[in-house]
Amino acid sequence: MKILCLGHICYDITFPLDQFLIENKKMSVNERIECGGGPASNAAYLLGKWGAEVYIAGVIGNDYYGKKILKEFEEAHVNTKYLEIDGDYETSNSIIINNKSNASRTVLNYNKDRRPIKELNLDFEPDIILVDGHEIEESNRLIDKYPNAITVIDAGSVSEEKIRLAKKVDYVVCSKEFAEGVANVKIDYNNDETIIKLYHRLEDVFHGIIVVTLEDKGVLYKYDGNIGIMDAIKVAGVDSTGAGDLFHGAFVYGVSKSYNLNTVLTIATVAGGLSIKKIGGRYSVATKEEMRMYIHDFE
Repeated sequence: MKILCLGHICYDITFPLDQFLIENKKMSVNERIECGGGPASNAAYLLGKWGAEVYIAGVIGNDYYGKKILKEFEEAHVNTKYLEIDGDYETSNSIIINNKSNASRTVLNYNKDRRPIKELNLDFEPDIILVDGHEIEESNRLIDKYPNAITVIDAGSVSEEKIRLAKKVDYVVCSKEFAEGVANVKIDYNNDETIIKLYHRLEDVFHGIIVVTLEDKGVLYKYDGNIGIMDAIKVAGVDSTGAGDLFHGAFVYGVSKSYNLNTVLTIATVAGGLSIKKIGGRYSVATKEEMRMYIHDFE
């Protein structure tokens, strides 16, 4: 199946610390991890590494960081034909402070020249389209143009235009922040009624299959008419950067194999969980061999 990933592309520079920042103090670091980043971008990278036929669409500059990103995609066998390279554009950067003691990260995004991608003229019909809500106009246009494609949104932060886009897709795979913002319900893990109420309110808004990622709590979904939470795998984590992006990439991989939702989410949950064991989004893509330690028949 041909998969198109459309969205934000940036270059991540991560500084791992043994504790979080202390204000007004110099702190020494012994390592610096650099790699490409961005939600749909990281998803495409995983799909390429796992052998899927995947195309990336987004905007980068013809600068040092843009060239590094392009090389990474090519090495991962991601088709870059629809990657827009603009000599007047400064590739977006993210500076990430990673607290290894609890795997948390604080992200500083620098995107001085952000602008929308130009209209894409694809020479193929995508079977699956993954969008991350950063290229709203083109995402809407492609979803309308290819009604037979399976469509997935990685919905992180809440905005009205992102909500409208999510109403058009087959799979709304969203963050807890997005879900709570749309439903106007705060999840209390000690009160099942809040979880059920949130999910029902999302169903009133969206027409596709709804999945809510809950970080270390797992993933909220509905299967065979039952609303429930699939637990996250238990690992010793050091960096959560890119975990959600790789969850979405693995989710799309499972959909491309026509697996049922339970199997798709098992694959995505394992991939997202394993990713926090390593520092750096691109470097934390699990190999198929690592996946088989949890899913023995994974292909």
